Amino acid sequence: MQFEYKTKGTCSQMILFDIEDGKVHNVQFMGGCNGNLQGVSKLVEGMDVDEVICRLESIHCGVKPTSCPDQLATALKQAKKKL
Repeated sequence: MQFEYKTKGTCSQMILFDIEDGKVHNVQFMGGCNGNLQGVSKLVEGMDVDEVICRLESIHCGVKPTSCPDQLATALKQAKKKL
């Protein structure tokens, strides 16, 4: 199932991703630090949703209270509620 999440408090504006059989696939960040976010996307490919949430939530970007990885964790939590 494909999901779309509008980020809050980060340079990226949106995250697109799929969840299939409890696994994260096809993560794409719109905006933000392109190289770093491509790396995050490849690292989480095929991982269990709960594992990605556990690893990425509460990561901060500088003095910001969130980050692009933290926003992905938030997006995945919201998506789980819709499954």
